[in-house]
Amino acid sequence: MPVCRVYLLLVLLFSWPALALDAPAGKVILTLSGKVGEKNAGNTAVFDLAMLEKLPQQSYRTQTPWEALPVKFSGPYLRDVLAAAKASGNVIKAVAINDYKTDIPFSDTHRFDMILAHKMNGQAIPARTKGPLFIVYPYDTKPELQTKPYYDRSAWQVKSLVIE
Repeated sequence: MPVCRVYLLLVLLFSWPALALDAPAGKVILTLSGKVGEKNAGNTAVFDLAMLEKLPQQSYRTQTPWEALPVKFSGPYLRDVLAAAKASGNVIKAVAINDYKTDIPFSDTHRFDMILAHKMNGQAIPARTKGPLFIVYPYDTKPELQTKPYYDRSAWQVKSLVIE
């Protein structure tokens, strides 16, 4: 292949606009609002479970104060969900189905491998317990994460994130 064609192909590849956030095909389980650059439902970015499962999946086992034994959590990193919606800001206001609210510093998503878990121990998380989504820190990796401020930032039954 001539050098001109390779160069042209590379230019087109790297200048091609990023794919827009798809519309959900299933039931919406997460809504992002506020400082969101990629929207797919009015002024928000919404996700169904399939959309979250298309993001790179991560897993780790960690002890929590809410369970007797360590739990294996699986789902995308929270930072990957935020990146998919081109969200940026200083604070993430997580809101649960029961209207529990907690503020999470946006910087935490880069400092720690926080998972937006949709599975616990390999099983979908039912809404009657802590699902369908649970923001989890890797508590066992650093002593500072085993403290009340980080436990308070962990929200289960998450339904929306407001980016400020």
